[in-house]
Amino acid sequence: MDPSGLSVDPQVERAATIPSRFYTDPGLFEASKDALFARSWQFVGDLDQVKVPGQVAPSVLLEGFLDEPLLLTRDRDDGLHCLSNVCTHRGNLVVEGAGHQNTLRCRYHGRRFGLDGACQFMPEFEGVEGFPAPSDDLPKVPFGVWRRLVFAAVEPAQPLEAYLREVEERVGWMPLETFRPAPERARDYMVRGHWALYVDNYLEGFHIPYIHAALNATLDYGSYRTILLESGNLQLGVAADGDEAFDLPAGHPDEGERVAAFYFWLFPNLMLNFYPWGLSINVVRPLAPDLTKVSFIPYVWDESKLGSGAGAALDRVEREDEAVVELVQKGVRSRFYDRGRYSPKREVGVHQFHRMIAAGMQGR
Repeated sequence: MDPSGLSVDPQVERAATIPSRFYTDPGLFEASKDALFARSWQFVGDLDQVKVPGQVAPSVLLEGFLDEPLLLTRDRDDGLHCLSNVCTHRGNLVVEGAGHQNTLRCRYHGRRFGLDGACQFMPEFEGVEGFPAPSDDLPKVPFGVWRRLVFAAVEPAQPLEAYLREVEERVGWMPLETFRPAPERARDYMVRGHWALYVDNYLEGFHIPYIHAALNATLDYGSYRTILLESGNLQLGVAADGDEAFDLPAGHPDEGERVAAFYFWLFPNLMLNFYPWGLSINVVRPLAPDLTKVSFIPYVWDESKLGSGAGAALDRVEREDEAVVELVQKGVRSRFYDRGRYSPKREVGVHQFHRMIAAGMQGR
């Protein structure tokens, strides 16, 4: 028995999509915060933000949704930490801006912490019994580093190594540590639609010939396919004749194919899109049941390839996706629509996503 009513049949050939109310119900939207997102790994930054001892970098875990204040620090012994950025005295934010610090000091009442989060001093607390206790330290937040990228979670469902293992197996040969962060190319897009509708659209190549004429010209649609992974899936974009493709190393799982793009999606809201020019990290940030912020965070490997191939016109592709997702958001509100069916050839990734949503919302 499924009390949520969100179950999706495991057999894609007979399954119907997740009910439309998942995209419209404010209660389900709110419940997904803890059921799906608090248990997932979220991209929070780059090791360059805390490159040397004494550096601190505050951030917010999924701002506008989870809204969990975090703090990355590198202590004087070169140890990296991810801490709650909320003072354990009265809840003020401890660090308000990135910089270099010897200690962390809350400016509300002067409570002081080490860069490892340990409570060191509090003015006018003489006579307080059992102070400081471990509960006075800044809580340590689960975090991990993949190559140069930093991830954090409230209560992760699996280790970060497991979450990214199949990504590493496919693209670990790329020198990600040397990719150049390109903030001048970063973009935020506001989409008037539910976050899961945006992910649905990303997870199938079915719409490419219909919505993305320019992208379709760079890809061999007949060879485009989805590979299911443990933590998400990979859409393998094969280049059309004459278009830009990776020079894959010997022994690679896709050796012999002219791969134009590795489109990784990791549950629930992370896309790692690898192109011959570099990497576009796409973070889907829910804001409301009908509003989503999508952040494109690029890292450049080869400047000379930025204007060619599947990764050349990302802004155009995004605007085309945005327009159709906003139309679907209007459609799923219809009293005459509830559930659709899947193409077993083109929508196995969407089916997997819906199954993962249903399992997460049921606490499995």
